[in-house]
Amino acid sequence: MGSSATAERLPEQTAAENPARARILTAAFAAFTELGFAQASTLEIATRARVSKRELYALSANNQQMLITCISERERRMRLPADWPAAHTRQDLEAGLVKFGTVLMQEVTDPDVISVYRLAVSEAERSPEIAQALHSYGQQASCNALMEILRGAQSAGLLTLAEPDRMVARFNALLLENLVMSLALGLGKRPSPNEMRRRAHEATEAFLRLYPQTKPTPRLVSKAGTPKGSAKPRI
Repeated sequence: MGSSATAERLPEQTAAENPARARILTAAFAAFTELGFAQASTLEIATRARVSKRELYALSANNQQMLITCISERERRMRLPADWPAAHTRQDLEAGLVKFGTVLMQEVTDPDVISVYRLAVSEAERSPEIAQALHSYGQQASCNALMEILRGAQSAGLLTLAEPDRMVARFNALLLENLVMSLALGLGKRPSPNEMRRRAHEATEAFLRLYPQTKPTPRLVSKAGTPKGSAKPRI
């Protein structure tokens, strides 16, 4: 994967705020994935980024910190936006979970993310910080965002009061199954956008069947005071 492909995936805000920093991160990630973590020298990264070693060291003291910075950039993409709509009905909740699930699948199946998984496994003994960063800035960021949605739904009485951690794990299992491992091993291919949306719908439907609503949905009442859909009482 070339650096141009990676550049398209870096947050636009990063490039706008600091172009040199964006070039360094793009070059570093490309070098790590193409050459391997141990073979990606600071000179190689600096050359690709068109910066001096001094500029490189100003951003990161070594390759481990550089890769951790690359991983942490993705955390921005898994935070809920400030204007994320609160769910007031089960239909709202379903739509929100489908949207979140689709975005999550797009992120975790991104070729760059799969490359990081492979890199973290290959460097697990020598550089455990990579796996820790992947967990903290990648997996944990998405889990926190999902937990925020679920807690809001619980407060509104739209979900049973189960443990949020367990609910997050259940939703992720329904959505992703063994997809990430399959991609990391090269045994599968990335789902199409339509397939991602379909899987998000199916996972959401299965999840909501597991966790019912705690507060009944108010019945609509007609002007005469009789709930709609019910027969008038006989006199």
